[in-house]
Amino acid sequence: MFATFQYEELIERALKEDIGTGDLSTLIIPEDYQSEARIYAKAHGIICGLFIAEMTFKKIDPYIDVQMQVEDGDSIGPGTLIMKINGSLAGILQAERTVLNFIQHLSGISSITRRFVELVSDLGVKVTDTRKTMPGMRNLQKYAVRVGGGTNHRFGLYDAVMLKDNHLDAIGNLAEAVQKIKTKVGHMVKIEVECETLEQVREAVLSGVDVIMLDNMSLQDMKIAVQYINHRVVVEASGGVREDTVRQIAETGVDIISVGRLTHSVEAIDFSMVVDDFKPSIQKHLHSAEKI
Repeated sequence: MFATFQYEELIERALKEDIGTGDLSTLIIPEDYQSEARIYAKAHGIICGLFIAEMTFKKIDPYIDVQMQVEDGDSIGPGTLIMKINGSLAGILQAERTVLNFIQHLSGISSITRRFVELVSDLGVKVTDTRKTMPGMRNLQKYAVRVGGGTNHRFGLYDAVMLKDNHLDAIGNLAEAVQKIKTKVGHMVKIEVECETLEQVREAVLSGVDVIMLDNMSLQDMKIAVQYINHRVVVEASGGVREDTVRQIAETGVDIISVGRLTHSVEAIDFSMVVDDFKPSIQKHLHSAEKI
């Protein structure tokens, strides 16, 4: 079940951005014209964003009927029929670009996430996202990561502590920074510390943190860190994670690998919409018949 209300504002802003004061191009379309449209995939990937697509069509015209032919998380390829849309031709055309933008972007995220997950699926490591998301799109982007089989890191600054280099530099001492934050947050809040050196790893373990992030460490140092930590805390690896490096990183024994590129530089999956079967609204014909 989706808390769809949280996406209403996003959809409204997206449509307003595109339509503005009115769609000039559909001025030539008779108001009563109805049509059937179909959206097809043009590339291989993992589909995502179907519910937001339907909400977008409905925001334009609540009488537009959307029939999904696949489900979020399904594998798709060139020619896969994604959905059928029936209703106002002008309304369908006005929603088209925004709908395609949503599903192209979200499917790109779910697709790259699936590739990363499959590369390490036999090693017991979790692939997670980061906060490197597009403003206003974080919840949707993190949903797409889950659809692709990944897991979510913290959603914001409010649901977990992460002490990074700038925080530690401001205090001057890792152990002191950890003790200070423990007095500021509740006992249920997880505390993670970013470590760039093995000495910082040692300090973090002794300070009683919940998660240690190994930031841009060499594979050799990651192996040493994992052996030293010895399951006392959760170990996350971050930095320089690509499809050609993720398996080597996973083989060091870390628990989590966070991948910024899942959301910050994703390649969209291409889709297209075909519109045909133009016809005047049956309601108009019925109204005319009543006058005879």
